[in-house]
Amino acid sequence: MVDSSMGTLRVDCTVQNYAEPEKQALVRDLLVDTGSDSTWISENTLTDLGIARPEKGLSFVMAKGEIVTRLVGFAIIRIDNHFTIDEVVFAQPGDLLLLGARTLEGLDLRVDPRAKKLVAAGPRLAA
Repeated sequence: MVDSSMGTLRVDCTVQNYAEPEKQALVRDLLVDTGSDSTWISENTLTDLGIARPEKGLSFVMAKGEIVTRLVGFAIIRIDNHFTIDEVVFAQPGDLLLLGARTLEGLDLRVDPRAKKLVAAGPRLAA
């Protein structure tokens, strides 16, 4: 699903535990945010999938300048026929759920602002 109302783009994706791919969940309504490096998924979803998390969190600067610390893990992210393994942030209640730029790059997708959808990014540079 893609919702492009009011100049924003939202998508659904499937998140899988990379160590146990049969553990998966459909995550609806992620905001595509090319200004965010990281993908933010609900802590409850990632915990339910058994996504491992380190003992130490990472610091992030939020849109309003606030610095927060969140745990991160690794998961498979799928949108349609595209997939990647990427770092995911364990989002807390009140955090926006985001599909970040690194995940988009790994999925080989980009935002088409005219069509208001994700499209194939095309061939990657090799050298």
